[in-house]
Amino acid sequence: TSMVSKHSYTESYLKFNFIKLAEIHLYIFACFLLSELEAQEAPKYRFRKRDKVLFYGRKIMRKVSQSTSSLVGSTSSSRPRLKKKQKMLNIAKKILRFKKEVPTLQMKEPPPSVLEADLTEFDVANSHLPSEVLYMLKNVRVLGHFEKPLFLELCKHMVFLQFQQGEYVFRPGQPDSSIYVVQDGKLELCLTGQDGKDGVVKEVYPGDSVHSLLSILDVITGHQRPYKTVSARAAEVSTVLRLPVDAFLSIFEKYPESLVRVVQIIMVRLQRVTVLALHNYLGLTNELFSHPLSLKTSCLFSVTQEQRERKVTVDEVPSSVYLYPEEESGMENIFSPFQGRPNATLFEEAQKEILKLMKIEDPALLNGRVTFHHAKAGSVLARQGDQDVSLHFVLSGCLHVYQKMIDKQEAVCLFVTQLGEMVGQLAVLTGEPLIFTIKAERDCTYLKISKSNFYEIMREQPSVVLSAAHTVAIRMSPFVRQMDFAIDWMAVEAGRALYRQDDQSDCTYIVLNGRLRSVIQKVNGKKELVGEYGRGDLIGVVEALTRQPRATTVHAVRDTELVKLPEGTLNNIKRRYPQVVTRLIHLLGQKILGNLQQPRGPFSSSALGLPSVASSPDVTNPASNLSTVAVLPVCDEVPISAFNLELSHALSAIGPTLLLTSDIIRERLGASALDIIHEYRLSGWLAQQEDINRIVLYQTDSSMTPWTQRCIRQADCILIVGLGDQEPALGELEQMLENTAVRALKQLVLLHREDGPGPSRTVEWLNMRSWCSGHLHLKCPRRVFSRRSPSKLREVYEKVFEKIADRHSDFSRLARVLTGNSIALVLGGGGARGCSHVGVIKAMEEAGIPIDIVGGTSIGSFIGALYAEERSAVRVKQRAREWSKAMNSVFKTVLDLTYPITSMFSGSAFNTSISKVFEDKQIEDLWLPYFNVTTDITASAMRVHKDGSLWRYVRASMTLSGYLPPLCDPKDGNLLMDGGYINNLPADIARNMGTKTVIAIDVGSQDETDLCNYGDSLSGWWLLWKRINPWAEKVKVPDMAEIQSRLAYVSCVRQLELVKKSAYCEYIRPPIDRFKTMDFGKFDEIYDVGYQHGKLVFTEWARGDIIENVLKDHRSADYNDSKKTDSCTCPSADFTDLAEIVSRIEPVQTEESDYATEYEEDGMDIVREEECEEEEEEETEDPEDQSPGEWGPNGIFTSVSVHTQPFI
Repeated sequence: TSMVSKHSYTESYLKFNFIKLAEIHLYIFACFLLSELEAQEAPKYRFRKRDKVLFYGRKIMRKVSQSTSSLVGSTSSSRPRLKKKQKMLNIAKKILRFKKEVPTLQMKEPPPSVLEADLTEFDVANSHLPSEVLYMLKNVRVLGHFEKPLFLELCKHMVFLQFQQGEYVFRPGQPDSSIYVVQDGKLELCLTGQDGKDGVVKEVYPGDSVHSLLSILDVITGHQRPYKTVSARAAEVSTVLRLPVDAFLSIFEKYPESLVRVVQIIMVRLQRVTVLALHNYLGLTNELFSHPLSLKTSCLFSVTQEQRERKVTVDEVPSSVYLYPEEESGMENIFSPFQGRPNATLFEEAQKEILKLMKIEDPALLNGRVTFHHAKAGSVLARQGDQDVSLHFVLSGCLHVYQKMIDKQEAVCLFVTQLGEMVGQLAVLTGEPLIFTIKAERDCTYLKISKSNFYEIMREQPSVVLSAAHTVAIRMSPFVRQMDFAIDWMAVEAGRALYRQDDQSDCTYIVLNGRLRSVIQKVNGKKELVGEYGRGDLIGVVEALTRQPRATTVHAVRDTELVKLPEGTLNNIKRRYPQVVTRLIHLLGQKILGNLQQPRGPFSSSALGLPSVASSPDVTNPASNLSTVAVLPVCDEVPISAFNLELSHALSAIGPTLLLTSDIIRERLGASALDIIHEYRLSGWLAQQEDINRIVLYQTDSSMTPWTQRCIRQADCILIVGLGDQEPALGELEQMLENTAVRALKQLVLLHREDGPGPSRTVEWLNMRSWCSGHLHLKCPRRVFSRRSPSKLREVYEKVFEKIADRHSDFSRLARVLTGNSIALVLGGGGARGCSHVGVIKAMEEAGIPIDIVGGTSIGSFIGALYAEERSAVRVKQRAREWSKAMNSVFKTVLDLTYPITSMFSGSAFNTSISKVFEDKQIEDLWLPYFNVTTDITASAMRVHKDGSLWRYVRASMTLSGYLPPLCDPKDGNLLMDGGYINNLPADIARNMGTKTVIAIDVGSQDETDLCNYGDSLSGWWLLWKRINPWAEKVKVPDMAEIQSRLAYVSCVRQLELVKKSAYCEYIRPPIDRFKTMDFGKFDEIYDVGYQHGKLVFTEWARGDIIENVLKDHRSADYNDSKKTDSCTCPSADFTDLAEIVSRIEPVQTEESDYATEYEEDGMDIVREEECEEEEEEETEDPEDQSPGEWGPNGIFTSVSVHTQPFI
């Protein structure tokens, strides 16, 4: 019984335990299911045990550190104990890897003011002014910014007209003497063709107008004409405002100073809008000018470098004399009887003829202002692009006028200036560069009136501009007059949209001045910046030609003037001149090629934003084509005056530069020039400065004055200048800037002393501020930080400007960034073969090629980061050699082996080797802008890194699959691998950041292509036998690792081929194929191969024109040729003179007129220049010692090209 009871007890006990175990298992299973459900609902991050130990260890260490620091300063008996504690703390810190936490860059989105346009284009409903007044103000603005009294005087002459559908507003034969502005409805502007049918070239909507500035000029000059082929009719019931041009005549009688301004604006529009738009963009030449004489043979000739100084043969030179139609009856031919008379008699008679032609009332005005010249056959009197131009009045012979054809080394004869005719008036009146070349094909005598002398005559008798302008107007062809009706000159206020995404494409725009921004709205509603447009850029041509809806929204960053070319007008031109189609196809091809070669990335990836396929600026470049830059100091300690002078010196090596301050404006335009009542005059003058200078620098005041507000409003880009060794706090002026809606891009510039520490805490500077498009570090010469009075500072920089700017200086780098001429160095991946990068960089330094941006992949990212930090090939070589020796250590490599689930090595040793090189350096703290590329295997995408921990992203870019584990991105935890798998030579990334030229060095392995054809199947045993048998023929068949490698690099190879074929990239490949990926022990040998190859390549570049093209400005390449005679050699004939005449505001107590005061200053300029010329003749100076700048008579500093004229 006892045995039975024991057995039953054991059985029951086992059953009980079994039930308990089942319950436990069910409970564990339920807990597991519950945890799974919770994990699905709210995912939790998992931490490794060692990470938890490190976390809590560091937490304890902080408390221990605080308690230890609190004991400092206690009794002397406790000091040995404190030392022991400190030693233990140091040991614990090393074990726990206790390091100071580095702040990370806070990613910020651009503010709404950068990406969004105002809701209303022209707010009529909410304005306190009537719509007719607003519309008239908008359209009369093209004739100049009239002050309120003048505009109100014009409004008195407005007449309201009502038209029914189909009714004509005007027809051919009616007098052309009015400006028509549509208030309601719609008008159609028509041109009558040769077949007598009317073709619509333009639709006029409310707020727009129908007028021709040439017709207005005819009325003003007293030569009113009727409409010939132009008519306008109402497309629907319309209300139209009519403003007779005669109203302007009464204005000119009351306000004679406005006459010169209106005539100049008409001439500027004629040259810049009508003529240059038709010539530069549509390729028209002699179609723009009237041809009273028909040439039997073509005047086309080829212009080569050798022929430019020779006589150009023309088959037949016209001999008949062309007389102006208005003067034909009363003008007698005085030239034939005087062929044999002395020059004095001929000179006298010719002066009389000039008096009659220009309607000069006082003959004494010509005294000393007209010179007699004789030109031999083949001599060139003036070249296309010259700034210092004159009036030429032909006495005998004739002058041929040629214009270079677009995209061709040929010129075409526009017209011939015969006896009694004048040429050069257009450039003198506008102050713009000459748009054609004047050449004497046979011996010729002529009278010459310089620009400065003409301005002096105009000061005495302003009406001479009417006569000169009329001689220009009658030279224009009927086609130009028709286009003057159809082509609009429009102004867009800051923040207004030019057009919006998905709008109908019905016209093309050309930017005259100002700046526009292109923004695209994605499907998810997010807006991204596509690019920006500046002066001379073409907008919307692709959509207009392909008739597609607008792809983006384009709005004005600041007040902008544009040319509007309607679709109907373009079609009319294409029908009349079929050659225009070829030009349009060329423009369209350039745009499409640009889209293929430059992938458009979001603005957030363009950081610096710095342009161009062939010759056209690249619109993906946010900071390309800048015209104005405002410089704003963070605090009073910033040496802003010295900074601006230093930057002006660097910019002058690229093109003409003007530095403006509030003091300069007051000295130049009068003490009250900045008052709000003179807003329009100042705006006009500043716009004209932008036209003639490559860049205008605006130096703000130290507080938010009206001038500071003007600088911010006028700027394409704002430089916020701070001191790198100071605390990264917001300045008072900068705080005010943060509170205003600024549309211009902002760049942070940090200044560092020459002998001071390197950049640091850049992340804190950026985090303290709102969104910035980029940042730059500048190492400044000692003279920038030396405290000097303004006069002493001027003396110092007078000597500085006698020397050419160092292209390797940081200020020259900033100048290239601002002008879109940056040079990028991109280094490819290739393992130990990348040691040759250092040798090529050394050769680049010896060749004098500057480097502005550095980027790379894999080993290229490592060498590039070293150079961005050191900026010295010698130091890069030293540090790279030390690292290569460490990489060659077999012992460290073996110790890092691990169980090969993810990789063969743990990556700890490799991480240590990289972190020892760069320590805790952040990418933001490098001297040069830097980027590298990795492959994100989590998101299956390419990642471009421009900020963050330097060693981590360099290590990530060098992570070879199978050897090293992927690096976890500290920002988002994504796994990063070697960038070579997706883009081994990221020249396209550098291009997208805004560089003009990319020098790309490729060291990637070359795959063998002569592989064995083994048939349809392959036996591994057969391959093994081929390899182990010494007598068998070797076969080339890739193994599994090589196949995987080739598959990984497929996309990279395609990208490399695109880069090699691109126009912006200079591709270099050193002969390093014999070296293997892990040959780091052969550093010196590989370095020498790169150095010798680099010397060979750059020597060839120097012999050709590659280095010259790399350093040449993409926009102002013609400035250096066209502006050889500028304000330094002829200050009184500066383009700004005529602008200043009409823009200067004199104090109230002064009784003299605006003209008198300005021309007295011009006279002083001439005296000063003559004195300077006498001093220069006495001194013997080196002819190569040329100055890129000039101090003006009023303390104004003007920089011009270093190739133009000597310093005065």
